[in-house]
Amino acid sequence: MSSTNSEPLVTSYAQAPTKTITAGGTTYAYRELGPKGGIPVIFFVHLAATLDNWDPRIVDPIAQTRHVITFDNAGVGASSGTVPPTIEEAAADAYAFITALGFDTIDIFSFSMGGMIAQDLVVAHPTLVRKLILTGTGPRGGKDMDKVVRVTYWDILRSVLTRSDPKEFLFFNRDEVGKKAGKAFVERLEERTTGRDKPISTKAFRAQLQAIQRFGRSQPSDLSRITQPTLIANGDNDRMVPSVLSRDLHSRIAGSELIIYPNSGHGGIFQYWETFAPVAATFLAK
Repeated sequence: MSSTNSEPLVTSYAQAPTKTITAGGTTYAYRELGPKGGIPVIFFVHLAATLDNWDPRIVDPIAQTRHVITFDNAGVGASSGTVPPTIEEAAADAYAFITALGFDTIDIFSFSMGGMIAQDLVVAHPTLVRKLILTGTGPRGGKDMDKVVRVTYWDILRSVLTRSDPKEFLFFNRDEVGKKAGKAFVERLEERTTGRDKPISTKAFRAQLQAIQRFGRSQPSDLSRITQPTLIANGDNDRMVPSVLSRDLHSRIAGSELIIYPNSGHGGIFQYWETFAPVAATFLAK
């Protein structure tokens, strides 16, 4: 393991130090918090995201009782290397990172693209994962998954014109409730004031988008192989990864639980963090 139990216990994501570990020639940047020991919860982040893109209102409640680890994918933020051309290869990178840390059993919390990577990881290494949370995501080959590219570029343009953060458009509805939730979410991401991560490069962002497009256009995976307890959540109006794909995942993964939040978009779990965070923490603790 890369850390010792003599370190002070960190339970606030805004205070979690950034560390690095090298695996397969790539140096991965990661943060960890919560009590060490037991099975860790590895967080798989969304398109264009770095370590700074996790909502502390989701991370911190889980870290009260669990060892939480977030990481930059290869070629993103403070991690070295390049973004791989496929989601499958991104899953192989994640496996290299996790095994370099010395873990052979993990729980996963994933959002959006992170959920796609998580699915490929579980399919490739079914005994690695004990519990799985898939939010704002969909299955390989899912209907209209490849449209994420068009939606993303359109919302980035809208955000530039209104001088807003693109996530306010991509993650939230543009009604009064959604606008308020979006601004609150973006403000929470700024709570960390020191040791912030490097933003993703344009080249890396485009490579991730292309990988998602390939994932959307490829043959479906056999998700009947996912037999571990799985919690699926989304908003009812996800424009990036259509909400119907969360229902599709639910039908493909036997015994999975599904939560669809009303009047919310791709970032439904962030809009409803007060409701969702305890549900996620309880699911992982069971």
